[in-house]
Amino acid sequence: MKPFDPEQRELIRSPLDDETILSGQFWGELRVFLAVAKAKSFNRAAEILNTSPPTVGRQVRRLQDMMGSQLFVPTQNGVKLTAKGQALAQALSSLDHSLFAISNDLKAENKEAEGIVRISITDGLNTFFVAPSVSTFTAEYPRIQLHLKSPANVVSLRDNQTDMMIGFSPIEGSDIFVQKLGFLHFIPIVAKSYIQHHGIPNKVNLKQHQFLQSEFYMAKTGLWDSWNRAVSQGQISHYCDNSMAYGMLVKAGLGVGLLGSYTVIEPNAVPLDLDVNISVPLYAIALTERLNSRPVRLVFDWLSEMFGPANPWFNPRLRLDPPQGRFDTGIKLLFNL
Repeated sequence: MKPFDPEQRELIRSPLDDETILSGQFWGELRVFLAVAKAKSFNRAAEILNTSPPTVGRQVRRLQDMMGSQLFVPTQNGVKLTAKGQALAQALSSLDHSLFAISNDLKAENKEAEGIVRISITDGLNTFFVAPSVSTFTAEYPRIQLHLKSPANVVSLRDNQTDMMIGFSPIEGSDIFVQKLGFLHFIPIVAKSYIQHHGIPNKVNLKQHQFLQSEFYMAKTGLWDSWNRAVSQGQISHYCDNSMAYGMLVKAGLGVGLLGSYTVIEPNAVPLDLDVNISVPLYAIALTERLNSRPVRLVFDWLSEMFGPANPWFNPRLRLDPPQGRFDTGIKLLFNL
């Protein structure tokens, strides 16, 4: 004898049958709270939501009353999340990402691939490879929109709130799909204008030369040791943590910099032999469930080929001669070669 009737309504109720879940204005107040959490200001949140600051304030206070917790504390520049407010904001941000994915997938159910695909990728790889190649991708898939974002966190896909990322280390998780790609090679580069004023840096005269340093390269992981040894022998002219601005400082002749090997195609760039050659593996990382969406899968495969070992710039073996073929089109367009 079975203890329960499988058709007994009280046992098989869906959560949707519960009329008390998220009742009243709860959804609206959560949306207002998330806007304030992102804007760090009631006034700026009101502008985003096209409402008034007093209305925003009332909805936040009502939400705090229902939660029984203070979510914000005032500051001189706006508001700051409390610990409980931070936890709620992170949960809502994750929900916001999921809702975006669901709505995007509904659009993609058409026969033709359609939708927005969000990608986290470093400024350098984006500028030199992805952005110049978007026109070719768009010609084949005109209804797929790309949202290219600089990563807020280079080691966490979820923190970036994107569908996928091109990263430098694998991410563990049962819901994460990781595909190993090629290698990004870093070498010392100096501009011809620097050489005209200071001569060519070599292994024995580094104390006479200027270097451009970045906090990324100062990480105590062992990977950047050969570069930091070279830098320690000379003088640091400037620090910069923005990859594109860092490259422009090198191009301006302000010192020796550590750049991706592909920058040798810039006519003003001169690679240096300083016993510094650092290779960093690249990975394409995505939420496994998002790869079921055809637009996401198409973009994931496109990027995996672009940054895979078949592209000579990302082959395990370092090469400084510009490759000929489909992979060098973007860089040549960038430098008008």
